[in-house]
Amino acid sequence: MTLSTSTRASALVRRRLVAGVAAGFLGLGAALGSGLMATASAAESTTITGVVLGVGANETQRIVSWYSSADTAQKIQLAPTAEIVNGEFPAGAVSFDAVGAANTSTTGFNRHATISNLREKTAYSYRVGAEGSWSPAYAFKTQDFEGDYDFLFFGDPQIGSSGDRLKDQAGWEDTLKVATAANPNAELLVSAGDHVESANDEGQWTSFLAPDQLRQVPLVATIGNHDVGGKSYEQHHFTPNTDRSAQYYNGDQATRSGGDYWFIHKDVLFIDLNSNSYVNPADGSAGGDAAHVAYVTDVINKHGSEAKWKVLVYHHSIYSPASHATDTDNKQRREDFTTAFSNLGVDMVLQGHDHSYTRSYSIKNGQKENPAEKPGAADVFPGPGGVIYVTANSASGSKYYDIKKPDNTGTGIRGNGPDPLDPDKYWYNSVQNQEHVRSYVKVQVRGDKLVLANVRSGTCAAPNAAVEKGLSCVNTPDGQPVGSIVDNVTVHPFHGDGQAIQVNVPNPAPGEFGWTIDGYNGLVDLGTAQERNGTYFQANGKINPILVSDSRRSLAPWSISANVGNFQDADKKFSGSYLGWNPYVLDAGAGAEAGAPVLSSLDDQGKGLSVSSALAAAAQGHPRGGAKLGADLDLKIPDSIAKGSYRTTLTITALSS
Repeated sequence: MTLSTSTRASALVRRRLVAGVAAGFLGLGAALGSGLMATASAAESTTITGVVLGVGANETQRIVSWYSSADTAQKIQLAPTAEIVNGEFPAGAVSFDAVGAANTSTTGFNRHATISNLREKTAYSYRVGAEGSWSPAYAFKTQDFEGDYDFLFFGDPQIGSSGDRLKDQAGWEDTLKVATAANPNAELLVSAGDHVESANDEGQWTSFLAPDQLRQVPLVATIGNHDVGGKSYEQHHFTPNTDRSAQYYNGDQATRSGGDYWFIHKDVLFIDLNSNSYVNPADGSAGGDAAHVAYVTDVINKHGSEAKWKVLVYHHSIYSPASHATDTDNKQRREDFTTAFSNLGVDMVLQGHDHSYTRSYSIKNGQKENPAEKPGAADVFPGPGGVIYVTANSASGSKYYDIKKPDNTGTGIRGNGPDPLDPDKYWYNSVQNQEHVRSYVKVQVRGDKLVLANVRSGTCAAPNAAVEKGLSCVNTPDGQPVGSIVDNVTVHPFHGDGQAIQVNVPNPAPGEFGWTIDGYNGLVDLGTAQERNGTYFQANGKINPILVSDSRRSLAPWSISANVGNFQDADKKFSGSYLGWNPYVLDAGAGAEAGAPVLSSLDDQGKGLSVSSALAAAAQGHPRGGAKLGADLDLKIPDSIAKGSYRTTLTITALSS
């Protein structure tokens, strides 16, 4: 049996050797395995709803949020999926205590907890609640914590906006199903906001949270203008590194949701803003867009060097083509945001709100950076300060906005005039699209580029609530099938006049620590117990040698120990404390040092091998390699023990860190 280890967690393995003794005969043999069963205690019946897996501060974390019908102590229970047997979590499952409060927008209570110290490339299962009132078990997997990855970006589901909540839910569920089936290793689901139509409508929230994918892939929640008017958004989505100061709210913090937050996932620094708060206070105090710019500046100054890419996410698109393209507040955000984002080296901005798809030209300081950049270019090379702004279309089909024609306000920072290279489009958009079909945006993060694709997740057919209710749609399943591409672009970073050199260094093989029996693990025959001095019986033998192998780069300490239970023959028994041993190292290596001798309790009135005793151990920093371990067994029992054929089990425990 082999045990894989890492420096992040300790591991415990037990194996058992079966022993037998008769009046005049004692044998010691082997059996493998040790079952660990969790016990359940009765608890107050609690209903758990609205479970959602959220992003954590980095790849090693996840934040789970949920609703509870009762104000009880609750937690997350987590274990590698491979350790779940017949739906039962192992006794060694890790727990993370939840915190929360009473809901203010509805009845019941909200809870959240942060899962930490996740291992890469591992499948996990988790459940929330408490003994007797657990939720169903859900599963997610981690990927490599370094290197390339994909994330998926979704425009406003806005469940309920069509007037038919269940149709909107069906479209949202289908988009997530299609997107994750096509991209099974996508690591994040990024939201553009407007999860629901009415901020405190819990029926709409139930529909938004219905897709199973929201418990399997971490959601990057974003607050939209339809989410902001109540506390349900905050109750359903607890986010990492969040500043909930008053300047990041547009109204009463007691009744509205808000806050800005950030996290790093592999090579991308994400910063998510509450763009509902945009008005700069007349008294010049920090607030609105000025507060957001200060927040982004502070985060990038402190953490920008920790990632290759900087991606902002907020709801209100400032370069959109439809009903909100000329909104005064979005023109204000252009003035407030764009120069700051260029100066800070932001690479991409992800937005929603206008229920249509756009990909901007490279924008620097609120202007098209390169007048010669062609519409729909498949490769874009932004210079210093060049930013790509993306607007996602509806992911549910609940509502679409038709593209409007440019006006005569010109190409200035607040202008919505035509593109000189394509007068039917706005000057700032390289691509703009509206087909009245559901879609999502796939972003591939690669070592030296971002690859973006707008992908159809539906057709004119149901589920597509807005079209089902009469909106026109001319796409065909053959001409524009599910999974076909609306727009595709590769964004290349600016390297100046020099040549950038990159090398990917993989994680070294972690190595393994393990042990096994050397050769056949047969019964260890201690022979016939001999009477000594007319007062006790004695039998001797040797354990089957144990091979230890440790190839871990961490050179972490390890130990092998063992203990026995009672010797039994039917209803007759005697204590395992009468068995002692003298450990030794047969073949040196892996830093192995033999444990101290243990006497039979008949010699020292101690506990013998009835308690765990060291066979061998190695300290931190020991050399890698292998060792062979052995031990002489010494059984001394009172002559009052009844005649019989007795057996016990020697349980061997391997501990590594």
